[in-house]
Amino acid sequence: MTETGIATIPSLDRTLHAAEARFSGGLSPAAIGLAWADWFIHLVNQPGRRSELTKQAVRDAMALTATAFGMPVEPLLPAPDDRRFTHPGWATSPYQLPAQAFLRAERLWRDATTNIPGVALPHERMVSFLARQMLDVASPSNIAALNPEVADATKAMSGENFALGLRHFLADCNVTSASTPEKLPLQPGQDVAVTPGKVVLRNELIELIQYSPRSKKVHPEPILIVPAWIMKYYILDLSPHNSMVKFQVDQGFTVFCISWRNPGAEQRDVGLDDYRRLGVMAAVEAVSGICDSAKIHATGYCLGGTLLSLAAAAMARDHDGRLASVTLLAAQTDFTEAGELQLFITESQLHFLDDIMWSRGFLESSQMAGAFQMLRANDLIWSRLIRRYYLGEEDHPNDMMSWNMDATRMPYRMHSEYLRKMFLDNDLAEGRLEAGGRKISLADIHVPLYVIGTETDHIAPWHSVYKILLLNNGDITFVLTSGGHNAGVVSEPGHKHRHFAVQRREAEGLYIPPEDFAATAPRQDGSWWENWATWLTNYSGPLTPPPEMGEDLGDAPGTYVMQR
Repeated sequence: MTETGIATIPSLDRTLHAAEARFSGGLSPAAIGLAWADWFIHLVNQPGRRSELTKQAVRDAMALTATAFGMPVEPLLPAPDDRRFTHPGWATSPYQLPAQAFLRAERLWRDATTNIPGVALPHERMVSFLARQMLDVASPSNIAALNPEVADATKAMSGENFALGLRHFLADCNVTSASTPEKLPLQPGQDVAVTPGKVVLRNELIELIQYSPRSKKVHPEPILIVPAWIMKYYILDLSPHNSMVKFQVDQGFTVFCISWRNPGAEQRDVGLDDYRRLGVMAAVEAVSGICDSAKIHATGYCLGGTLLSLAAAAMARDHDGRLASVTLLAAQTDFTEAGELQLFITESQLHFLDDIMWSRGFLESSQMAGAFQMLRANDLIWSRLIRRYYLGEEDHPNDMMSWNMDATRMPYRMHSEYLRKMFLDNDLAEGRLEAGGRKISLADIHVPLYVIGTETDHIAPWHSVYKILLLNNGDITFVLTSGGHNAGVVSEPGHKHRHFAVQRREAEGLYIPPEDFAATAPRQDGSWWENWATWLTNYSGPLTPPPEMGEDLGDAPGTYVMQR
């Protein structure tokens, strides 16, 4: 074969895989096939396990038969976080039978696809996930005639709910077919991201926002926020009542925040180290210049926290002492227990994803959003469709829901490097990751750390976040707060039913296992924000007049946040 012929093969393969992705939801057919084969071969070779599953199926059939004839049977209850069957009608005839049939089928498939000896864990995760997705489609809650809540609404509204639902469906189809992104319910700079400030730095990757002071004196050490680049930065500057940025400005801190550019095809070769160099380090340089070389309280959220941790390690390696502290908000540094996103992290899946991104130079925001929605399909997909199309209810998006619609793209090289070096190979935790061409270690970070984990986080599970205590023997304050990945972080004072537990491990102190932390750390009601502000104050100097604003490149929230 000629050299030209060989060169065309990868392009052809990648084009094919990109086309396949449109039908597979971005999942690699090869990865799916390997997972099902691994599961099937091992299950077939375990007659004892299949016998137990058969016995369970027979018991379920007998229970359902008894239910159909009105005989008393102990009902199978849904999982505590499954809100599909909370309506009281599900406990009455004729709705009880399909609900119980579904719940028993769901349990049987869960037992059949998990804890099968010999099946590789990544394959088990994928098979269990796919089985759950297929079952969820057939849930009686998704079928109008089998849903008692829909029946009640139809009776009360004389069928008007279906007319409203059809109108919503046609409107959604029109939005889906349009070439322009769906209009956000709440607009940055008008409804959200309204804390006053100026853009003081702009490069090809970030805008840096400096927020205007609200007091005559401030702490000399500024706060620099490094948000995740997977979504827009203003999750930390939503409405005025729940803006973390505004809260810290009100506490007397000079606050800076990075706003990431929404990359296009021209940024296809921007890598992970470029995000460190042009993102975190460029911001550190600018903040240091504006604040007269004062040390910086660096704060990173989600992927931004991971990036901050590697930047802080590189700074420590290079004897760069410009950080006063590091705060990590739901940010992982060890990825061996990285939550449900591990479902998409296998060699086969990442190769397939590389081919998808190669064709355009980036990963579409809709593909990333779709992956997150699939992980929580009942809450993010099916429940919305039921309410909107069957019950005829209008959406009433709040600030966080609107932010969740404002997704961003991922550059080809950066996203590939991040998934491989972090999720697949765990290079950061194991000392193989390079920054600026030289390896780094999280053990080199010697400034105090304040680390947040959230109780119900499925993106960065708190046990995974907690592993920073194994990677760094410095002064670490760990806080476990109620809520999930977003709501646990956006937990403003006055928010009802919020609590947190906090415990400090001093430098060179003994390791406290996460189970011991959960059992012994004192629980407090309210917002962890106030505890964090006190912690920051303890590592800050006496109040001084606020620094001058940096170069005025436009009002906050800037221009990059508007890119869609």
